[in-house]
Amino acid sequence: MATYAIGDIQGCFDSFQHLLEKIHFDPSGDRLWLVGDLVNRGPRSLETLRFVRGLGEAAVTVLGNHDLYLLMAAAGFGRRNKGDTLDEILAAPDRDELLDWLRRQRLCHREAGFCMVHAGLLPQWTTARARELAAEAETLLSGPAYRDFLANMWGSEPVAWSDDLEGWPRLRVIVNAMTRMRFCSLDGAMEFRTKGEVSSAPPDHLPWFQIPGRRSASEVLVIGHWSALGLHIDDNLLALDSGCFWGRHLTAIRLEDRVLFQVDCSTGEAAA
Repeated sequence: MATYAIGDIQGCFDSFQHLLEKIHFDPSGDRLWLVGDLVNRGPRSLETLRFVRGLGEAAVTVLGNHDLYLLMAAAGFGRRNKGDTLDEILAAPDRDELLDWLRRQRLCHREAGFCMVHAGLLPQWTTARARELAAEAETLLSGPAYRDFLANMWGSEPVAWSDDLEGWPRLRVIVNAMTRMRFCSLDGAMEFRTKGEVSSAPPDHLPWFQIPGRRSASEVLVIGHWSALGLHIDDNLLALDSGCFWGRHLTAIRLEDRVLFQVDCSTGEAAA
């Protein structure tokens, strides 16, 4: 039995299948940890969702910003972007089953010294606290009031966490940190405009995982989201978005021994 964490798939289903072949994935004994952004931009988001849902307990998935964007689009909220590849999902006969499954996935998964989240954790949060905060948002997203949740998640304010936050501002900070963050200030104020490499950090900001005294540093964080960062392996960080959709690689790491596996982006799946 092995556990494989895999970077952002983003609808690159062929690459995903090739990677599973390379690791000899056996759903009867192995587990997949998927860091979010299952869908969008790549050409086969529908097949990706159906396949991962069909794996049942053999796959653990956290939600990424593109997964939440799909849920918002299906509910009629937010702005549609050029280059989206969500229409096939939205028109599928099993769309409701797929979307119901998706909105019941976690924002943060913590197990055996690892913590998986799509983007990152604010420096004030331990992984245990992050799991508690994620549960606040997950309860609403998976419940009957999910449309209210989706209607109020769009936006980048407030940019910083406070224990005094309440209501939608509180939930928006939780969601934005876990699904969108790259850079933040030393006191944990997030900056969302910059999407480039670490060297492009805005003044007085650092990559969130380089903030001194980060309270989640005692566990290994498994993340995706930041394709410009690329594959980045530290003692307490496994950043696995190696830019498959951008024509690079799809990456898996076996958590038990940190052996890496990669496949090239399959023909026809990369950005034009």
